[in-house]
Amino acid sequence: MNSPVLPPAIVTAGRVAAWVLAGLLLLMVVMGAWIGIRGWMAYQHLMRIEAKVTDASSALASDPSQAGSTLGRLAADASAAHDLTSDPIWHLAEGTPWIGPQLRAFGTVATAGDELLSEALMPLVTAAQDTSFDALKPVNGRIDTSGLGVLVAPAQTAAVSAAQAARQVDDISHTPLVGAISRAVDKSSTVFDQAARGLDALSRATRLLPDVLGQNGERSYLVLVQNNAEWRSLGGIAGTAILLKTNQGAISLAATESGTSLSSGIKNPVVDLPADVQNIYETRPARFFQNLTQVPDFTFDGPLAQEMYKQRTGVSVDGVIALDPVVLSYLLRATGPVALPDGSTLSAENAVKTLLSDVYQRYPDPSAQDAFFAASTGAVFNAFLEGRGSTVSLLTNLATAADQRRVLMWSADPDEQAILEGSSVAGELPQTDDDTARFGVYLNDGGGSKMSYYVKPDVSLAWDQCAPDGRNGPRQLTLRMSLANTAPTDAETSLPRYVTANGAFGTAPGTATVVNDVYLPEGFELVSAETAAGTGPSTGTFEGRQVLTFGFQLLPQSSADLTVTVRATTTASKAEAFVTPTADAGIEPTVKATCEATAVATLQ
Repeated sequence: MNSPVLPPAIVTAGRVAAWVLAGLLLLMVVMGAWIGIRGWMAYQHLMRIEAKVTDASSALASDPSQAGSTLGRLAADASAAHDLTSDPIWHLAEGTPWIGPQLRAFGTVATAGDELLSEALMPLVTAAQDTSFDALKPVNGRIDTSGLGVLVAPAQTAAVSAAQAARQVDDISHTPLVGAISRAVDKSSTVFDQAARGLDALSRATRLLPDVLGQNGERSYLVLVQNNAEWRSLGGIAGTAILLKTNQGAISLAATESGTSLSSGIKNPVVDLPADVQNIYETRPARFFQNLTQVPDFTFDGPLAQEMYKQRTGVSVDGVIALDPVVLSYLLRATGPVALPDGSTLSAENAVKTLLSDVYQRYPDPSAQDAFFAASTGAVFNAFLEGRGSTVSLLTNLATAADQRRVLMWSADPDEQAILEGSSVAGELPQTDDDTARFGVYLNDGGGSKMSYYVKPDVSLAWDQCAPDGRNGPRQLTLRMSLANTAPTDAETSLPRYVTANGAFGTAPGTATVVNDVYLPEGFELVSAETAAGTGPSTGTFEGRQVLTFGFQLLPQSSADLTVTVRATTTASKAEAFVTPTADAGIEPTVKATCEATAVATLQ
């Protein structure tokens, strides 16, 4: 039987369809080859950037005049990678299933790298050709900031461009990414965030430093050295107060007093505290100098410290700075060890243990302890003012301390305070935005002891579910915290009485009493909050935020746990918790989590 003959029109249509299909297949092969080759070439450029970025950063910090050529080569690589991943064929492929999101993420990183290097760093380096950061090293107690003026505008522009680049990478959706690409994006995000923070800090510093150092006349600042062995929300009690003066770049230490002596003459609160503050902290922050940083907002604590110091000494300072012994240890990394009046040596390795633990064994008398703190702090400051050590190391370690919220500053000048606003140095309460929900986890010693040195916090965050691509949706966020008292089992007798408080405030020696205030993210409602022992918190509010207060009695070698769950309908896909900085520099005071199926970030 003869096969039926198809109509000519159908035969012609079939041939056309076959040719179209063949053409599409050929086009896909060509596109695949084109994208593969260009992607590989872009990858090579990005690998060269990764290999040399550390050298470029060091060159930029130590000698901007020599950094131009190094950064120029990296900028050329970044521009090439951007060009290779931004042509029409690449953009067309970004719309395809599965492979498209991988290409889009790769292209975004390349674009952001080009913006960071070509639009942020290169103009800044060009402006800094005649500037060296070594000029910021003190000489005979004086810092010359005259060279910073040329950096103000380019540093601001660089900070804006770097922030935009960081946001581009930060906004990449991880949901469709394969493991290797997702990990690469995470790594890139960290690098871009660090660069953005560094340039933001440089921009603020170029605007602040000349006036802070007294270019227009003498300034005075109150420096609070917090003692993390006895926790307060922002670090520790204000154990030592230093009056620092600046004038035309010259820096001098004018006076040093202990927090105990400054508190001794205060009979009533130095100011009327708002009702919401008193509900949580009573009037202690306004009655005891040691409690100045109990309220976890340095924009509140700074003016309070200014007023308290004025009433006790008659001196009205232009600003307040807070730091802790961990910061001193970071400074000692740059300056090298310093000799102390008692013949001992303070170094980066022993500073924290010496100042927060050993001192109580060595000097049972509190007045002798205060004198040792003052002498140690003064020795570190004097080493800095003498210009010891590497400027690069000094700036790097100060940046680390600032990122960890161990260096805080408040200025009485509204314009200067506006520059500080929003930075880690401002010490503000965590703020929740459309991308990130933020807790505050603030720890206070409630037993009048120095047992906080032995207590280790372990904080984690986790989302219950995620909406793809950051879409608005209902979700829950859980914060978990464990507190462990690592003191020896015989702490009651083996630790100095001053450390255990010897039961003076109703706590058995060796037991750590911790008052923990948890500030909930704005816009989230409380679902549940309880400790492992089944106890709940007391509640309050501060500046519109709901605050939960838990109390713990921790015997030596024991621990306690709490869980707080909140919920909201939100676009936020990330979470953070600001935790009180402790004496342990290895414990990161900012905990982070991303909204993924297994999103858990731990503070260890």
